[in-house]
Amino acid sequence: MIQIAIVEDISRLAETLKAKILLSSDFKVKHCAPNGAEIIQFLEKDHIVDVIIMDINMPIMNGIEATSLITKRWPQIKIIMSSVFDDEQNLFDAMLAGASGYLLKDETPAKIHRAIYEAIEGGMPMSAMIAKKALQLIRRSSPLKPTEPVVDYQLTERETEVLEHLSKGLSYEQIADNLFISYGTVRKHVENIYRKLGVNNRTGAIDKAQKGGIL
Repeated sequence: MIQIAIVEDISRLAETLKAKILLSSDFKVKHCAPNGAEIIQFLEKDHIVDVIIMDINMPIMNGIEATSLITKRWPQIKIIMSSVFDDEQNLFDAMLAGASGYLLKDETPAKIHRAIYEAIEGGMPMSAMIAKKALQLIRRSSPLKPTEPVVDYQLTERETEVLEHLSKGLSYEQIADNLFISYGTVRKHVENIYRKLGVNNRTGAIDKAQKGGIL
């Protein structure tokens, strides 16, 4: 049973998210907190939580500040940011704070479930729109020099194709559809890509591939 905590200051949205999560018997919503300070108080007593779905704008302590504190104190807990906002500053701050993913609040139950699995497996799930913004941030912050040599990470042709699709901000489902392969096969290719590049999330893979001349 995967233990989930929800941090959301609007009770109606928290209940909606909880209902979506509980559509799968694999998940248990262990705790709901209205702000970052309260989830930290809860974790001080019981930190057996696998994934936290964290709102950003909350009173007392916002989600980004809470994420930074939690990832330092309990690094095994994966945190997926959940927001109605897709602005670059929030995305950048969440990544720096150690978030494992970033979803918009109107995601379907199936996408939320897959995001939880992906975060637990070491991935960095993002809504398609968010992933595109993350790629733009990476490209602006670390442009590839034309003279930089290509690094051979021993990626297969299919792994390179999957990596190119990841760099365009596509979800696992979209990549599977485009390449006519299963969701599980995409996930396995991504695991191999992360291992060969020595990274543990999508952002790191794209960054290293760009610096290595692959993308």
